Amino acid sequence: MNSKEIRQKYLGFFEKRGHAVLPSTSLVPENDPSVLFNTAGMQPLVPYLLGEKHPLGTRLCSIQKCVRTIDLESVGDNTHATFFEMMGNWSLGDYFKKESINWSFELLTSKEEGFGIDPKRLYVTCFEGDKNAPKDEESAAIWKEIFDKHGVKGNRIFFLPEKNNWWSAGDNGPCGADTEIFYDITGKHTEGLTHEEYWTASEETQELVEIWNNVFMEFEKKDREIIGKLANKNVDTGAGFERFCLALNGKDNFYDTDIFEEIFAKIDAQHAELNPSPAQLQNPTALSEKEALRAKRIIADHVRTSVMLISDGVIPSNTDQGYILRRLLRRAVRFADNLGLKKGSLFWIADAVVNTYADIYENVARQRETIKITIDNEEQKFRNTLSHGLKEFDRIIKKLSSAEGAENKNSNEHLISGKDAFVLFSTYGFPVEMTIEMAGEIGFKVDKEAFEEEMKKHQDLSRSGAGQKFKGGMGDTSDISIKYHTATHLLHQALREVLGAHVSQKGSNITAERLRFDFAHTAKMTDEEKQQVEDIVNKRIADALPVNVVELPIEEAEKTGALHFFGEKYGDKVTLYYIGNTIEEAFSKEFCGGPHVKNASELGHFKIQKEEAVSAGVRRIKAVLE
Repeated sequence: MNSKEIRQKYLGFFEKRGHAVLPSTSLVPENDPSVLFNTAGMQPLVPYLLGEKHPLGTRLCSIQKCVRTIDLESVGDNTHATFFEMMGNWSLGDYFKKESINWSFELLTSKEEGFGIDPKRLYVTCFEGDKNAPKDEESAAIWKEIFDKHGVKGNRIFFLPEKNNWWSAGDNGPCGADTEIFYDITGKHTEGLTHEEYWTASEETQELVEIWNNVFMEFEKKDREIIGKLANKNVDTGAGFERFCLALNGKDNFYDTDIFEEIFAKIDAQHAELNPSPAQLQNPTALSEKEALRAKRIIADHVRTSVMLISDGVIPSNTDQGYILRRLLRRAVRFADNLGLKKGSLFWIADAVVNTYADIYENVARQRETIKITIDNEEQKFRNTLSHGLKEFDRIIKKLSSAEGAENKNSNEHLISGKDAFVLFSTYGFPVEMTIEMAGEIGFKVDKEAFEEEMKKHQDLSRSGAGQKFKGGMGDTSDISIKYHTATHLLHQALREVLGAHVSQKGSNITAERLRFDFAHTAKMTDEEKQQVEDIVNKRIADALPVNVVELPIEEAEKTGALHFFGEKYGDKVTLYYIGNTIEEAFSKEFCGGPHVKNASELGHFKIQKEEAVSAGVRRIKAVLE
């Protein structure tokens, strides 16, 4: 089966068993400032796993987009990527272990409704128990019954500790024991294994690959400690889509599946023997076959992730999600140079990624040109300083390697100072992780703590100037400025309704003459979109919606879904303004210090004067009240 067929088969299997099919949410979590990205399929469903009622019922399934960068150095091996999709199905207080395990086995092995995997190639692990929960004998007994029924011989079930068979999304939230299913990709291990043989095959040789995970969420964690049981016994299953494709297509790595076929073809077409970059001229050493394969995989992974991030509203920057995007793209540029690709190659590789996902994610198809241009602009921006930055890096290394530089050694190790690392970052655009990686390749280290101190000094200087402005971008608190302030709240929500939930405020400036509102969006607005936004705002003004204010504990305020700046530090209580009769049904709700008008009818008529680009991925609207 190709990847498209696998998607359809998986969702159809669980839909037939009463599961509502959910679309993937954005990679950027809504109203969760604790994480930069969704890193698991269950993350958007945490409120429901904790007891809230889901509008679509107690049985759900989805294929959720995820990003993880914790294993960045492992990208390029057989099974690691920064972007991946997680197949999952959930029971919210409905079925539990028996149904879940049996359906997992049926999906994997059934030739009629499932994927037809030979059950003799399956192995499972269960939780061995600890102070928080007992040994999971129940799951093991269900598995034994299944294996016996299907004539699967030999030792198949292994009990492992918490680090292997206990799952939680982080330090807080639902958690529980899990049972994991491993697939023998070699076909050599069909007669059973000892515990030692299983460990070698799964950890060292990767001949056994985890393809499914059933988490039985019975407990809740608070600040890393188990605080009790959940109101319901829930099931949260997960299977990495790329690993699944690997197993079903008889590959030993998911880069050889059809997911990457067009992307790799485009990379192969971008070699630049006749047009080397300055970095290639400076470092012409050819890569070994193994190094070239790793570079190719890293480029494919990083551009793929970048395409998906940009389609969900992330733009390159030096903070938060934007920093991760910038780091991935600049790392891709470096490996593209090492591999010998033409300058500007990322633009075309991104086009191949869009082709791969255009039929799956509408926002990827719709933003094709914006995605490509954003990636190309970031590559060109980095290239403007890349060759100079590499020369500066070499100068630093030569200085440290010289007799004079020997005095700067720390514990006989070559150590790049925090100040030098910050110059590479601030002047030449080298993310510090790139400097650390480049240094490590030649036996040097970077003083990361000193770099963070330099960064903090820089941020403190920046804040000292920015802190003088009025909150909310207001130049004063005149009656007309207050009206414009309320209008920005209506505008923000109207933009989200017309353009999508990726829209978020990037800044505002209000004077007595007009409002200026900057927001995350990658494409020029059409005249039709601008008219829709105007109509929505004016409709709310005509509805004479009241403007209300409440003060709530931060956790309670976040649960309302109110918009706020996720990088901002808030106190234990926050002020929340909502425009509407009730906070539940309000048209607009945001964390805000005010001031605002009492009723939207005071605003008059809203008119957009201009919409324009500010920077890559940031648009600006100038509007007036007439």
